[in-house]
Amino acid sequence: VQLVESGGGLVQPGGSLRLSCTTSGFTFRSSVMRWFRQAPGKERELVATIGINSPAYTTTYASSVKGRFTISRDNAKNTVYLQMNNLKPEDTAVYYCDTWNLGFQYWSQGTQVTVSS
Repeated sequence: VQLVESGGGLVQPGGSLRLSCTTSGFTFRSSVMRWFRQAPGKERELVATIGINSPAYTTTYASSVKGRFTISRDNAKNTVYLQMNNLKPEDTAVYYCDTWNLGFQYWSQGTQVTVSS
């Protein structure tokens, strides 16, 4: 099982970024996918979740990002996305995607998102 992220970087407040998490080694279309983040000195926080029921996938969001972030998935590409709009300095963190497969939890390598002027 592999989860490989891309798309992080430095952005000004109010800006946007899209993170991608491309996966392999498991049945992506049958797997709930999640995005987490961890800011310095803080615990890892669940940001967004997307279910498996195509086409109207169930999504949930942390209250701190609701209305600004959108999670989506492309089963043909085995990829989950996190579109982040109206970014704030408090969104600065390392972002991870994860999934569970056969009783094990798998994480991506993490990508840094820094929101600063």
